[in-house]
Amino acid sequence: MRTVPAVACFFLALTACARHRESPRIEGSPPALSQRPHPYPVPEPRGFSRAVERGTRTRTGAPGPRYWQQWSRYHIEADYDPASGALEGKATITYLNRSPDTLPILHLHLHGNVFRPEAMRTRGAPTTDGVTLSRVAVRGQEVRPSAPGSQEGYRVDGTILRLPMPSPLLAGDSVTLELAWRYTVPQDGAPRGGRDGTVSFVSYWYPQMAVYDDVNGWQVDPYRGNAEFYMGYGDYDVALTVPAGYLVGATGTLANAGEVLRPEVRARFEGAGSGEGVVGVVTYAERGRATLPGTHGSVTWRFRAERVRDFVWGTSDRYLWNAARAVIGDATGDGRPDTVAIYSFHVAEAPDLWTENARFGGFSIAWFSRFLWPYPYPQATSIQGPRSCRGMEFPMVACIGGSGWDSAGMLAVTTHELGHMWFPMQVGSDEKRFGWMDEGLTQFNGGMAEKEFLRETESSTLSGARRFYLASVRADQEVEIMRHGDLYPTLEAYARATYMKPAAVLDMLRAMLGEDTFMRAYREYGRRWQWKHPTPLDFFHTFDDVAGRDLS
Repeated sequence: MRTVPAVACFFLALTACARHRESPRIEGSPPALSQRPHPYPVPEPRGFSRAVERGTRTRTGAPGPRYWQQWSRYHIEADYDPASGALEGKATITYLNRSPDTLPILHLHLHGNVFRPEAMRTRGAPTTDGVTLSRVAVRGQEVRPSAPGSQEGYRVDGTILRLPMPSPLLAGDSVTLELAWRYTVPQDGAPRGGRDGTVSFVSYWYPQMAVYDDVNGWQVDPYRGNAEFYMGYGDYDVALTVPAGYLVGATGTLANAGEVLRPEVRARFEGAGSGEGVVGVVTYAERGRATLPGTHGSVTWRFRAERVRDFVWGTSDRYLWNAARAVIGDATGDGRPDTVAIYSFHVAEAPDLWTENARFGGFSIAWFSRFLWPYPYPQATSIQGPRSCRGMEFPMVACIGGSGWDSAGMLAVTTHELGHMWFPMQVGSDEKRFGWMDEGLTQFNGGMAEKEFLRETESSTLSGARRFYLASVRADQEVEIMRHGDLYPTLEAYARATYMKPAAVLDMLRAMLGEDTFMRAYREYGRRWQWKHPTPLDFFHTFDDVAGRDLS
């Protein structure tokens, strides 16, 4: 994600303003040390040691022979009124306990409660009533809210729902939950989403299973606004009802195009991935009139997504819809190059480079597919959200906030956010506690992509990260990277540790190991931990293992 504190322009699009190429040396640099400082070992957390003993992790960086992780299947229906922001939803969640443990209690996230007036937050946000639950049921049996002093019933603590099981969930068993709720999508100013009277970007809007993993058990850190997310994988079937005339861009594949799009629009939508260049699926003249009339003035869009960690969507009656395609290599192994669809939803009034967004998106997905490994999803979408969305990643979707982007900024934010489709969307690290594992890696990857696009001799993004990091060290402003995302003293300190330092370190590690060894280790880490939950030690051990040396 990219956010914007008041310092410099760097968090607008962390790399967008680093275009100069002067030497990275900073005035007043101290003389070289006579010898290298002695490194100290990275301590092994107790939970990781237990995981090694139980055979779910190894000290070579590969998952252990007994590695497991949980799975969820979501069926969600929601009605949304863009004028008021009111959303009513209901969901059936099938939760599969693939762990060897018996679970007497389940935990779910209600991220929207961060907007309640009394919520503990690490940044300013508009206030709403949060998530109001009207039904919670386990195996069809309704569960009531817990009374004061009682251990029975469900309990909501901030953004966490604690749900006791009528009978414990055994290892290898599954359970079906039913939930119904109301939620108001917050006004512009909400981190990573919201609405502004023209567009709505609906994120963190449904009850979501918390992660139960082999190292820490339940990971139920609350959502407070800054630290991002640790999410489990699952499959989604989602039906979204909005007024006729509103377009919807979302995670997954549109499953009922014939029921929502007018025939001429549907024809362009279905043919967009077969040609070259950018296709206008919905043009300026068609905005607000591209959908079928629906029932009682409403249209239901149905999306399906497999093996994703979240589901988000954006909607507006003023969206234009552009489409292109990206060639990603042979993802299916049939000996032929595969392609994926690239979509861009934006309003016509945006006085910026939004019309170039689909082209930038196609480049990004194709380039990362060569640099890392082929993109595994059927599409990648950029959606113009409210200004406070800034730049934020979700499965198959990048939300890019507002207008006013110049060419460098639009390229940087598009490349960075779509770069997250690999880390953490496929390699599912804990962003709350180790934000560098997705932001730092994506900052490095994005810098390499921009170097290719701009035909630079050296990546100005990575040289800028190195300068910024070294300047902060010499100013005694460095904070360690192994710190929870809500516990940094400032957003600047968070940026230094989470984006800039790891990007600079990866660039140095690449130079030290050589391109071939570095890329073999980097890709092997992704291969080992794709669709899984790595910790920092899994990353470190994989590089040691592939490089054949201790990189402490």
